[in-house]
Amino acid sequence: MRIEFLKMQGLGNDFLVFDAAAAGTRLESSKLRALADRRTGVGFDQALMLEPPRDADTRVFYRIFNADGSEVEQCGNGARCIAALLYARAPELGRDLVMGSPGGTVRAMVLDEGKVSVDMGVPDFDPRALPMDAAESAVYSLNVDGADIEFGAVSIGNPHAVLRVADVKTAPLERIGPSIGNHPRFPKRTNVGFMQIVDRGHIRLRVFERGVGETLACGTGACAAAAVGRRHGLLDEGVQVDLPGGTAMVSWPARTGHVWLTGPAATVFTGSIEI
Repeated sequence: MRIEFLKMQGLGNDFLVFDAAAAGTRLESSKLRALADRRTGVGFDQALMLEPPRDADTRVFYRIFNADGSEVEQCGNGARCIAALLYARAPELGRDLVMGSPGGTVRAMVLDEGKVSVDMGVPDFDPRALPMDAAESAVYSLNVDGADIEFGAVSIGNPHAVLRVADVKTAPLERIGPSIGNHPRFPKRTNVGFMQIVDRGHIRLRVFERGVGETLACGTGACAAAAVGRRHGLLDEGVQVDLPGGTAMVSWPARTGHVWLTGPAATVFTGSIEI
């Protein structure tokens, strides 16, 4: 079976985007892993499968698959790319649109100069939302390789643990990221962010994504880091997030309100491939 696809990216976080009608409602994990291979496949961090809307108020329902074939709940940069695609396909329907996803409903606004803002919902600090085996706290601790690691945790439609580090360049992401991300206290695994606070409106961030490894950017990870930093009283409501792939802006005006993610989204190329 041959599928038509777009390769899209937001801040270097790259995606294979395709319509479910061409591929059916599911793909085997082995096929997704083959497509994700950057030497013998298309190569991507996540695959985004577009399905017909499940609600009359939405334009599309999208599903997210990691490079290892596992399905996940949400993807901020992926949502921005899908919004940009929907607007390019039907600009007459306007720049403000609503999409459905396993992580909930997402509102998006397509801006000028190739940028898209998405409403990522209300950050949920209840450990049951991740899920995480713990009583709710602002700070948690895990013993990793004999050392106690402190972090904050939040769900942005998907799970995140956020560590504060002195310098993201030297942060032990390759060693600690998998250990925390696959820890038994996270039954569904978790993404792990390494956050360096530059000042109250500026952070640097690297993210170890479950099922992928380190990516050039993680939209929900940027929102999670800003939310955890704001909860700890370290950040203001608007935060510039510098990621290896570029800069995103996160806005969380009210701590009980919605968090917005803004950044670029672009189509890299289109193609077709046999699966």
